[in-house]
Amino acid sequence: MKKVMENKLLKEKLIHMRLSSGLNVYVLLKPGYNRQFAIYATRYGSNDSQFTPLGQREPITVPDGIAHFLEHKLFEEEKGNVFEEYSKLGAQPNAFTNFNMTAYHFTSTGNFYECLDVLLGFVGRPYFTDENVEKEKGIIAQEIRMYEDNPYWRVYFNLLRGLYHEFPVRKDIAGTVESIYRIDKETLYECYRTFYHPSNMALFIAGDVDPEKIFDQAEKIIVKRSGKSEAREIKRIFPEEAKGVNKDRVEERLAVARPIFALGFKDEDSVRDGDRLLDKLIANDIVLDMLIGTSSDMYDELYEKGLIDSSFSSYYTGERHYGYAIMTGHTQEPENVADSIFNEIVKRRSQPWKQEHFNRIKKKKIGEFIRLFNSLNSVSIQFVSMMFRDIHLLDYLERLEAITYNEVLKEFNEIYRKENSCLSSIVPLA
Repeated sequence: MKKVMENKLLKEKLIHMRLSSGLNVYVLLKPGYNRQFAIYATRYGSNDSQFTPLGQREPITVPDGIAHFLEHKLFEEEKGNVFEEYSKLGAQPNAFTNFNMTAYHFTSTGNFYECLDVLLGFVGRPYFTDENVEKEKGIIAQEIRMYEDNPYWRVYFNLLRGLYHEFPVRKDIAGTVESIYRIDKETLYECYRTFYHPSNMALFIAGDVDPEKIFDQAEKIIVKRSGKSEAREIKRIFPEEAKGVNKDRVEERLAVARPIFALGFKDEDSVRDGDRLLDKLIANDIVLDMLIGTSSDMYDELYEKGLIDSSFSSYYTGERHYGYAIMTGHTQEPENVADSIFNEIVKRRSQPWKQEHFNRIKKKKIGEFIRLFNSLNSVSIQFVSMMFRDIHLLDYLERLEAITYNEVLKEFNEIYRKENSCLSSIVPLA
């Protein structure tokens, strides 16, 4: 059944169709745009290392990094490499795997429907052999070693290992060299059958395109491959995460010119539905801007003292079963920066920000959200990411406008505590 959604303030029109295969297809109409963007994604990421395969009763544990490995392998078909097909059509393909999602996408300025054929085709045609799986292990092992030398990657995952005791978000998305060498074609096919069913996936397209043609095209390709089937419940298994952080400090020495730090705060609110999660995403985005955004007193103080520079950033990550806030950048004095932030947090508990400051930041966030729709890539990826968290992106603005000062302060008081924090730093070799 087709559903048309319009937002008068955003002046955006979104059309949704759930296909007979269970696949949700969304088309964001952008009249007059010369570019098109399509993303085909599955709710399956590196965190999904323990699950019960479809048709079985007993759970299995698969090697770390297999979701990322599977992403790599789908681009290689029996008849050749998918990148060559896109090149002939003048399109730019790419893909990514994160903790909770794997996505394949392309940008085009012509031949859109031919490009869509390629996208729906190769993602639906896994081709794994003992030989090509073994070959891929060497390629991904090189990628893993490259990231091991990346200080920004290291400071981030060191932080997550400090914040979390057991939850798989503490593990590298690509796995380890040891774990990927335990991957075989049978396990890849098992993961594919479980997580790449259309009912666990979404197709989102933005541009000046014909929705009916897209729905018809997707229906024919997907039904031919998967048939008409009901949605399947996937039994994902996650370890129980202990309260508190695993470590409050993690330091590593690498060949860097300047130290890098990441101060994280673990959100102990571990299970959230879509509405609760949306509130948390909005509230924490506002909190971080008030606490240490570029217009905050704290930012000015640290910047004037030379303790942070333009590399500094902060953000909140919120998912169904976990969440954390991160403040990161270059500094010569990681401990001093952390102590200054802790002091500011204590101060703001007794001397909260003025209501006017909250109102100003809220208006800023409304403007940022509206501007999101100018980028086909950003709005498409954000929509699918939100959808997999049971959040509709078009609901974001309404909730943002409705959120109150007291709700934001409550979130600040619950999460931003020293006992919930870990400081990760990368410092130069001695």
